[in-house]
Amino acid sequence: MSHPAFVHKNILITGGLGFIGANLALRLAELGAHVTLVDSLIPEYGGNLFNIEPIRDRVTVNIADVRDEFSMDYLVRGRDYLFNLAGQTSHLDSMQNPYTDLDINCRAQLSILEACRKNNPTVKIVYASTRQIYGKPDYLPVDEKHLLHPTDVNGINKMAGEWYHILYNNVYGVRAVSLRLTNTYGPRMRVKDARQTFLGIWLKRVIDKEPIEIWGDGLQLRDFNYVDDVVDAMLLAAASDKANGQIYNLGSAEIINLKDLAQKL
Repeated sequence: MSHPAFVHKNILITGGLGFIGANLALRLAELGAHVTLVDSLIPEYGGNLFNIEPIRDRVTVNIADVRDEFSMDYLVRGRDYLFNLAGQTSHLDSMQNPYTDLDINCRAQLSILEACRKNNPTVKIVYASTRQIYGKPDYLPVDEKHLLHPTDVNGINKMAGEWYHILYNNVYGVRAVSLRLTNTYGPRMRVKDARQTFLGIWLKRVIDKEPIEIWGDGLQLRDFNYVDDVVDAMLLAAASDKANGQIYNLGSAEIINLKDLAQKL
């Protein structure tokens, strides 16, 4: 997909060495953008320099934590687009270490937005949210009008982070759009644990020739997004002013229950 909107543009990706961030960086480098990646490289959170090996000499990497307000004040300056993908993704960790999740998924998001408001108010931001904030669905398919009732600390903080972005769009004119992701898979995904999606640990069990553990009766329905499709959605959202202040679910029309998925793997 061609995106002339990004040619020679200055772009910042937080969480840029992670699964989705690295795939986005590869695409933007191919499109001729000037890309800077920010990542803390905290081992638990999935960032890895190997993920950008094909474009290592074509992007700038800044090892920094989005919780560092001074770093973000500097890094957001002069950017045309900010893809805000940094986050703590483990739902279990959010319950065991709630303050860490609060710092990364909530407070740091507010700091990033304040940095943009003060230092680069014309930047366009795409925020990576999650469909987990819906909790147990009241109806299917879940649309953007569905009530939000997150079931863990991670969901509450991601919900707050999302609405900070919409608030800054509406009140301060810092253009932002939120995409609610679900079960993204593809190259560079983390497969040593379930921090990004349960599919990661399932794939690891397949690789290790171990049985897959299915929770409950296995009839729970899931849909999945290939990472290239997620990247396409992010670029479309960034390039469209009609998306400013909007929230969009990402998903697939193809659904499968966990039992059938395990058999396919």
